[in-house]
Amino acid sequence: MKVFFLSLLFASLLLSSPSPVLVSAIKTSPSPTVDDGPFPADLNGSNFTYPWPVKLYRFTSQGRQLEMAFMDVPAKATPSKEPSQPSQPSNKGNNKNKKNTKTVVLLHGRNFCAATWQETASVLSAAGYRVIIPDQIGFCKSSKPGAAYQFSLHQLALNTRGLLETLLGGATESSAVAVTIIGHSMGGMLAARYALMYPSQTTALVLVNPIGLEDWKALGVPYQSIDDTALAERASNYASIRAYEQATYYPGREWTQAYDVWVRMLANIYAGSKAEAFALTQARVVDMVLTQPVVYEFPLIKAPPRGTLLLVGLKDNTAIGKQWSLPEVQARLGHYDVLGKQAATAIPNCTLVEFSDLGHAPQIQEPARFHGALLDWLEG
Repeated sequence: MKVFFLSLLFASLLLSSPSPVLVSAIKTSPSPTVDDGPFPADLNGSNFTYPWPVKLYRFTSQGRQLEMAFMDVPAKATPSKEPSQPSQPSNKGNNKNKKNTKTVVLLHGRNFCAATWQETASVLSAAGYRVIIPDQIGFCKSSKPGAAYQFSLHQLALNTRGLLETLLGGATESSAVAVTIIGHSMGGMLAARYALMYPSQTTALVLVNPIGLEDWKALGVPYQSIDDTALAERASNYASIRAYEQATYYPGREWTQAYDVWVRMLANIYAGSKAEAFALTQARVVDMVLTQPVVYEFPLIKAPPRGTLLLVGLKDNTAIGKQWSLPEVQARLGHYDVLGKQAATAIPNCTLVEFSDLGHAPQIQEPARFHGALLDWLEG
């Protein structure tokens, strides 16, 4: 009888213990690391030269080893002429400074990259801020897992938090460093999600012409399959990207080099060494922003200590799915003169600044005016 009970106990321990394969996977999963480079000019399918040295945050997500490219710009830094050469002091001394509230994280939009924030980062650095600018997974110089990755705003926010924990320290809500989160376009949706998930780590929230101020599918935009969206993404080139941005981002404005440089940056990725993976990734990103609205949760954003700033160019008419919707649906979408006011009313302790003559990217159209408004609020 004693042998029988011992056998049962042994069997129970076997059933309740992780399998050897799982234990092996847990033990061998590498810890997140930061690699300072240097890296090849064509990094994960992007050959665009970034204004400051690129670093890679290497981590595991959804069972895959991924690389999240980012720039870490110290206070009072100037763009480097040789991005591959270290041109900035180490930030290791700041990692344990838990009281530092002068750190800003810049989140890019869907048709943008970390480099698009160059002028904003320079202004903020000159004002005494450390500026961290990631390329989200699936974008620009970061890994492009394509169909093998489930994209969600929650996942991208979690990835961003992991990067900040590695750079700034603090693996728990109570010990993590709070930062100012600034997001543009899709990055505005992501910034709102980040603030909802990590309120104690958000000192201030700034939304720049965020998309997702309305629920497009609820307004009549039909669902388009990821397969169909991928076909459209594969066909993207310089001409199609420029035509879309000129009509949607800068309506009524003469085309300038300030706009063109970012179109060429994006077009080169669509035609680059990771073109297919990028197209598959972007199809899933479009699906993400269409099906994961944040607008209903605006009232749930816990007001950060500095509050929320909403900067809106009123000439913007961006709306995901507008191009494949019926004319009567298109007419209902993208009225930022109304959407900005609605969002400012819904978000607790929100300050609204409107630019009546600017479009989707005011930081590119009129950088001096945009940065003046931003710094007035941040330093106010």
